[in-house]
Amino acid sequence: MGEENVATGGILYLVATPIGNLDDISARALRTLEAVDFIAAEDTRHSRALLDRYGISKPLVALHEHNEDRVATVLLERIAGGESAALISDAGTPLINDPGYPLVRAARARGLKVSPIPGPCALIAALSASGLATGRFAFEGFPPRHGSARRKLLGELKDDPRTLVFYESSHRILDFCRDIGAVLPAGRPVVIARELTKLHETIVATSAAELAALVCDTPHMEKGEFVVVVAGAEAAAADAVLTAEQERVLGLLLEECSVKTAAALTARITGARRETAYRAALALRQQAEPGG
Repeated sequence: MGEENVATGGILYLVATPIGNLDDISARALRTLEAVDFIAAEDTRHSRALLDRYGISKPLVALHEHNEDRVATVLLERIAGGESAALISDAGTPLINDPGYPLVRAARARGLKVSPIPGPCALIAALSASGLATGRFAFEGFPPRHGSARRKLLGELKDDPRTLVFYESSHRILDFCRDIGAVLPAGRPVVIARELTKLHETIVATSAAELAALVCDTPHMEKGEFVVVVAGAEAAAADAVLTAEQERVLGLLLEECSVKTAAALTARITGARRETAYRAALALRQQAEPGG
């Protein structure tokens, strides 16, 4: 495809920026940043270093989690009036665990053009290099700050067959790794990626049981920015038990139907395996019986 000129006027561009190595910015991203009327940035001081590197001098507007609802309204009026704008985050693709969702949602609701300028994204970079399945995956962002909430989330995801991708900060990475080891099966494959595209990039494959020890025993492994990629549950393990929603449906059906009928209907409604639903129905019915 040929190189197109960047259109100006009434457009919001979502421009992906490097996640570490400044050479990863695309030529199209640079042309866009040079052409727009102004740039909305998560941290204007951080973004100025990138723009200065490439000699780009454009007005910067701060758009972050604490002001985005208010500032989005002002920016949209400018775009609707014919100005063009670029939205960038501190690193990577805007909106992927970064500010910008209210702005984009409102822009599309008003019928304004929103154009993505694709590029670096930490979760995709880590997933592609992990060696784990990429056909189906779930991005969970940053796990909860508190241990009990983290372990609850991991428990809910334990039987998910999709590859799971998390972000985590340096001051919570060890606690998160310990929670993974406590909740997930010991042999579950895990890949931890640190400082992607930077000088000290590290991508290490291990298991849930060995993850915390790896972080503790490896120099500098608790420093930097992390992506944690967790293999999904094996199909057999995922099918061996019902999800909370499948069990809820089954319980409701058992109030009105026989074990066989409730299991069959649960399988049809929720996609559960019929054999798994039948075993669960038997167990629930026995528990409900006097003395069960």
